[in-house]
Amino acid sequence: MQDFAEPFRLALALVTAGDADLFEIIALSLRVSLLAMAIACVLGLPLGALLAVTRFPGRSVVLVLVNALMGLPPVVVGLIVYLYLSRSGPFGWLGLLYTPTAMIIAQVILITPIIAALSRQVLEDLHTEYAEQFRSLSVPRRTVISALVWDGRYSLLTVALAGFGRAVAEVGAVIIVGGNIDHLTRVMTTAIALETSKGDLALALALGFVLLVIALTVNGLVMALRLTAGRHVHA
Repeated sequence: MQDFAEPFRLALALVTAGDADLFEIIALSLRVSLLAMAIACVLGLPLGALLAVTRFPGRSVVLVLVNALMGLPPVVVGLIVYLYLSRSGPFGWLGLLYTPTAMIIAQVILITPIIAALSRQVLEDLHTEYAEQFRSLSVPRRTVISALVWDGRYSLLTVALAGFGRAVAEVGAVIIVGGNIDHLTRVMTTAIALETSKGDLALALALGFVLLVIALTVNGLVMALRLTAGRHVHA
């Protein structure tokens, strides 16, 4: 029992002592995932809004495709990005492979469909509720989208947080394109996998604790935003 408890004690000591390597990994993880979330929101939210308020031939096919892309296998995404960024690939000259930028690209590809699909559902539900009023007032489409985004802002924030939660927990794609290089591309998930395989359970557990705290914080924020949105609707 003492041997089993020892890694937990060392992990707690690393966190409370502010271990430099530990917090460097945490900082990189947050930077990569937050940037990926921001870019994915810039790409996914307009797409979701457009799909929510417009009707066009083939829309059902696009919706099926966007929903299907929510389940993209991370290792497949990592492999595709790797092929494009490798020296023999079309973007190899940029020298992005095994850099944080490559990791951001992989995460953006993974979470943009999630943000697009979820935001489309949120905005389409609102649009259904207000569609008759918009038509009677001949409101321009751009104004309709702006009004829907503002009215659904709390729900859209939960969508963004869902994307962040997906990004920060990603391991398959980022380890392929990032390489898990110490002091350069090592993030929490890849470090946990590496340290566990090496038998260094203290650092792996410390990172696991932090990842759990981040996950709980994100879920807490999502619940708080949903409650705020509910009060806003019934106000």
